[in-house]
Amino acid sequence: MPVKSRTAFRTALEFTLSVTKSPPAATPPRDQPPPRAGHAASRAAGLGVAALALVVVVVLSIAVGAKPIPLTQVWASLTDPGAVDYAVVHEMRLPRTLLGLLAGLALGTAGAAMQALTRNPLADPGLLGINAGAAAAIATASLLFGVGGGTGQVWFALGGAAAVTVGVYAVGGGRTATPARLALAGAALNAALYSYVSAVMLLDSAGLQRLRFWTVGSLASADDATVRRVLPFIAVGLVAALAAARPLNALALGDDTARALGARPAWIRAAVIAAITLLCGAATAACGPIVFVGLLVPHLVRTLTGPDLRWLLPYCALLAPVLLLGADVLGRVLGRPGELQVGLVTAVLGGPLFLWLVTRTRTARP
Repeated sequence: MPVKSRTAFRTALEFTLSVTKSPPAATPPRDQPPPRAGHAASRAAGLGVAALALVVVVVLSIAVGAKPIPLTQVWASLTDPGAVDYAVVHEMRLPRTLLGLLAGLALGTAGAAMQALTRNPLADPGLLGINAGAAAAIATASLLFGVGGGTGQVWFALGGAAAVTVGVYAVGGGRTATPARLALAGAALNAALYSYVSAVMLLDSAGLQRLRFWTVGSLASADDATVRRVLPFIAVGLVAALAAARPLNALALGDDTARALGARPAWIRAAVIAAITLLCGAATAACGPIVFVGLLVPHLVRTLTGPDLRWLLPYCALLAPVLLLGADVLGRVLGRPGELQVGLVTAVLGGPLFLWLVTRTRTARP
């Protein structure tokens, strides 16, 4: 073989061997940390910050009102029956704060679970008609039975929410229900039921003012009895929602993938809908339908935690009461000597905040 041919053959052989060799494992640059290092620790620290923010807002809710209470006297008013402001704190401020805490926790958790269940980022507790069912039941109880509050209102609200939830689940396909069909069925029933509530308000002139005040959403009528009535339902709904976090993560991958992972999509949906019914029914019965809390908070939290519901749900349970109680405090300050209902404040604040969030998310996309 000529010298030039042997040289060309050797060069080609060396090139082929160099291509077929396994490349060395890529090592990350020394100036960059390993991916996701300490991610769980940072999320846990974030939960601590959220809990601290909730404590601050709770203190402000007790201290701020028509009669401002200095922060130095807040603890004395909570513990000393002889304190000057003991009656104001224990009969008005503390029940109102506890109810806002429970309602915010319920609405935020239910909103996050609803968005995960329906795979709809615009879902909120009213999407399946749950709030509308509770409102329709209370309007009917007020018109036919004269029920204006107390335990009867809570049971009517829970019954209406449960009835509408079962109806939506049946219309949406039952065990074969899909997120799209559930959303469409809920939207249709939601519109019909709120039209019915408006008609009842026009027919019942005696209860018109009471229903109008309730449908706006307010914490002003809170008392110890109301807190005790709704606490068991919200506690059970919260435990059920948190227990469903891992199955909902599997369901987000699709029904087929969820089944391959051992999950049962139909049972997961039924359990989550039951939890949402308890949370939204109790919150709506206690303080009326409050908008934007269940819609806005999960979007804000998702920018911190991502879509993992094992972290998303606890964050929403802590930060949704921060938003609701903060809006209630703001309504008391802006409306002096009266107050603005918390439902009005969340509606006014929630709209611009949600538009800002949507615009920010859209511009951040490639």
